[in-house]
Amino acid sequence: MPGRKAAERPGNTGRPVTINDVAQLAGVSVGTVSKALNGRGSLRAETRHRVLSAAEQLGFQPNRAAVALNSGRTYTVGMITTDTIGRFSIPLMMGAEDALGAGEMSVFLCDARDDPIREQYYLRTLLSRRVDGIIVTGRRTQARPPIGTGLPIPVVYAFISSTDPRDCSVVPDEAGGAHKAVDHLLAVGRRRIAHITGPEHHHSATVRATAATDRLAEAGLRLAGAPLFGEWSEAWGRQAAQLLLGANAEVDAVFCGSDQIARGVADALRAAGRRVPDDVALVGFDNWDVMALGCQPPLTSVDMELEKLGRTAADLLLAAINGEASPGRHTHPCRLVIRDSTAASSTPAPALDSAPGGS
Repeated sequence: MPGRKAAERPGNTGRPVTINDVAQLAGVSVGTVSKALNGRGSLRAETRHRVLSAAEQLGFQPNRAAVALNSGRTYTVGMITTDTIGRFSIPLMMGAEDALGAGEMSVFLCDARDDPIREQYYLRTLLSRRVDGIIVTGRRTQARPPIGTGLPIPVVYAFISSTDPRDCSVVPDEAGGAHKAVDHLLAVGRRRIAHITGPEHHHSATVRATAATDRLAEAGLRLAGAPLFGEWSEAWGRQAAQLLLGANAEVDAVFCGSDQIARGVADALRAAGRRVPDDVALVGFDNWDVMALGCQPPLTSVDMELEKLGRTAADLLLAAINGEASPGRHTHPCRLVIRDSTAASSTPAPALDSAPGGS
């Protein structure tokens, strides 16, 4: 049952507000107050509202430890990540904490470091701490085996997905993001578009390359040469740009699978005397500010909206904790951030709203 608040009851001197005071003001029993504050039991909406209003009027707040004992919840959530550098998991965690913090829930962050043994250790530790749920994330978007089966608490996979369709996964719409990049290049008048990306075995690289190829086909066009697969690095961007210019000098735009690659491409284009965006427009992927803003000129890029994705994952986890699970794979839209690397064009670009779209 909820405990006492340290603050004193308005109008009284020295006596703290109690649950009995709330019950008296609301005109209900102490048991009804407990149910309303704990979110349990079958109460009419009007009764629950009257209790909550009375508690707010008196400045009463339930003791969290007592509420946990009553509800069987600890108001804690675990987050297990394999993203050791935090490039993707940190913004995702910030978004999740925003959503969970509104419900006064705390987050335990566990870095598994791509080690299955460490991951299972953290899973057992979180279960022993009786967390209410777990978010699993990592640095790649491809599906992974479930972290466990028959777990007593809900699990949501964020950025990555589970291979079990019964699990709840939230992933960026990478194909939609690639579509947005190509649509933008077409809108600014580019027609000879090349694609440079990461390793061919990497899920994100193949998804983005396939989506770009398909989008051009829908417009009656083809990529300027085959997609160039390599590494997620500036060095590969420079090397690939040199290969591209040697094989296809007429290219007027390059869509890159990451901002790191795009920054290397920009360097190589500048060294070859090609102006960005006048001669060659350039689009990246990730909207990593260190890369996108450090590029010369600043880089147009697809933003996966990781903080919003984290909030969505947390909202789905909270719903599952409350008995409203949403199994399956949920795609989260991306947003195209337009900067100077595509700004100049003989064909004015149409205004694009800032609403999320797809990645």
